[in-house]
Amino acid sequence: MNEEFFSNFIVALSAVVPMFCLMAIGAFVKYQKWLTDEELNHMNRMVFRVFFCCMMFHSIYTTDLASTFRPKLMLFGAGAVLVIFTLLMLIVPRIEKDNRRRGVMVQAIFRSNFVLMGIPIVTNIFGDQNIATATMMIAVIIPMYNILAVLALETFRGGKFAPLPILQGVLKNPMILGAIAGAIFLNLEINVPAPILKPIGQISAATTPVALIILGASFKFGSTHEHRRQLLTCVFGRLILVPSIILTVAILLGFRGIDFVTLIAIFGTPCAVVSFAMAQQMGGDADLAGNCVVFTSALSCFTIFCWILFFKTLGIF
Repeated sequence: MNEEFFSNFIVALSAVVPMFCLMAIGAFVKYQKWLTDEELNHMNRMVFRVFFCCMMFHSIYTTDLASTFRPKLMLFGAGAVLVIFTLLMLIVPRIEKDNRRRGVMVQAIFRSNFVLMGIPIVTNIFGDQNIATATMMIAVIIPMYNILAVLALETFRGGKFAPLPILQGVLKNPMILGAIAGAIFLNLEINVPAPILKPIGQISAATTPVALIILGASFKFGSTHEHRRQLLTCVFGRLILVPSIILTVAILLGFRGIDFVTLIAIFGTPCAVVSFAMAQQMGGDADLAGNCVVFTSALSCFTIFCWILFFKTLGIF
């Protein structure tokens, strides 16, 4: 029993430690002031527009669709996000009076950092060769996150929800473009020459490490005394409540192995970094949004480890 627990402990540790080591390197870079805020913004933009696009294209183009396509997983993931969002839109207005905070709280609890911190979890447990299942979920989850986040922020701002511009924005998302291009090339059996595919693969392999280093270098702590209660609610909802409910339902529905770990990556990871920028641009409480990102990211080091250890011990994957 002790040997089995130790083995599970190592699996959980191996899933979490590499990710937070990279973020720690980023924090050290920031501490040493080797990159300015402007340089970090430029690097972040490059990773988002180039690296993620290449990662999505390469992971889909080089995969076996027959073995990685998971309609049940996609349907469950999308349905769970929609249910969480709907419940939050009903509950949050009852516990928070400030409209500037309502949309931020909804977004912080339902929207995870799946791409930056979820994909590495799957990679660290199952290896680079088995991440296609997780990356294919990006094409389902990320558009939903974008649309629902705008809906929440616009609703509580009293603005007008415009579906067409949102849809155009989703279709221009580099990750979605990379996924679409990869699927087209794969299904039409268009051969990408090795001298071109190799650098795309190299960029794809570098995406997660570079993105996590930039994430670690981008964190800024803000004052919490004005919204401590709201922050605690968001942290608890994002890291404890949502994963405990969704992952329990997933077990009852029979999800196991890499499918289940992909769900941990979606529902057990901290707030999306982009939620801060969106709150800032759309009249939300940017200080609360920023602190939600920082505190959930820091505390997820422990919660993700515990979720993985717990479910590994139960033999779910």
